Amino acid sequence: MAPIFPSLTGTSFTTPFTSQGKHLKLSLNAYSFNDLLKSQSMTIEDLIDFCAQIGFEGIDLTGYYFPGYPNVPTDEYIYRIKRKAHLSGLSISGTGIKNDFAQLDPEKRKKDIQLVKDWILVASKLGAPVIRIFSGVDIPKGYSWEAIATWMAKDIQECVDFGQAHGVIVALQNHNDFIKNSQQVKDLFKLVNREWFGLVLDIGSYQQGDPFSQIQDSIPLAVNWQLKEEMYLDGKAVKTDVTKILKMILASNYKGFIPIETLGKGDPKQKVGQFLKEIKEALNNLS
Repeated sequence: MAPIFPSLTGTSFTTPFTSQGKHLKLSLNAYSFNDLLKSQSMTIEDLIDFCAQIGFEGIDLTGYYFPGYPNVPTDEYIYRIKRKAHLSGLSISGTGIKNDFAQLDPEKRKKDIQLVKDWILVASKLGAPVIRIFSGVDIPKGYSWEAIATWMAKDIQECVDFGQAHGVIVALQNHNDFIKNSQQVKDLFKLVNREWFGLVLDIGSYQQGDPFSQIQDSIPLAVNWQLKEEMYLDGKAVKTDVTKILKMILASNYKGFIPIETLGKGDPKQKVGQFLKEIKEALNNLS
């Protein structure tokens, strides 16, 4: 079979990867440029231009980088970004916000529920199919994981029902916080029990034990990803075995976007470019 991709020596690789009926599309999580976006050295428009130039098919526009966050941006701004992404050949694969449903104070949780709802409306206007949320930060003293998960599930259900009404999937990111392993993911999903609830499978946040078995365990719940340069094996950071991860995805029923995220020191443009090239080379070799 001839290679799907053109030569990987250039800087633009726009051809999607297709294998045995699967269509995987690569997206960039905006958090890769967190420092530049936070300092306003780069704008969302600049990031869209970069993603289009380097050959991504999608972009995950985290809400933190919109003007005025956590307040929602104006419709004029939302639609300007939506138009620019479309004219640049990019899909908006998702967005995300910060929340904490492990908080004891129900009034604080209500505020976070409203935050999720407000940004579901933003996601709908952007055309983003998924909004990324978190579970919670810490287990409050004197409470069990199970007790917190029970009220957390009710809060998430309210958000998911609102998301369904507006055509947006609410997706939980496993983030090595309240959720630390794949069993906790499954336990919480059983409690929420909603069709419009999914998982943003963060391969770098299963940090204890064998991450590959936990990723395999979680793939059926995935509606989006965070493919990172590093993973944790028994608590130690190791370079991601990109080929192994992609084989797992291709062997599953997952189709759609694979957002990547680079972290740590260094020029994010170089880091993202190198990681994108590595992933595309691996996909090409697997075709």
